[in-house]
Amino acid sequence: MFRSRRPSAQTTAVVLALAEDLTAWRYGYQLCRQLDIKPGSLYPILMRLTDRGLLEATWDTDVPAGRPPRHLYRLTGSGRALATELATTTTTRAAATRRSGLTEGWQGA
Repeated sequence: MFRSRRPSAQTTAVVLALAEDLTAWRYGYQLCRQLDIKPGSLYPILMRLTDRGLLEATWDTDVPAGRPPRHLYRLTGSGRALATELATTTTTRAAATRRSGLTEGWQGA
């Protein structure tokens, strides 16, 4: 999994978006629109998560005439565990930032 280092903000957003409905299969295009992530960034993330066993992928079998088949994605058990961990970490980090009076990002000098 991602034990050795923290996943990127985009990877975290993808995992948490897929965790919103654990039983639903999602298209990459849906995730691009929801998260405002470009396909050139999203699809490598989806492939990495699938290769690491955090997502399962399947082909859409109910394809209307004239539309090419598309992959569908959803979290595996390991992916769900990662989503829980990321949600907890993200919530804790945001609370600590609010308590300290700091805002995220560069503030300039």
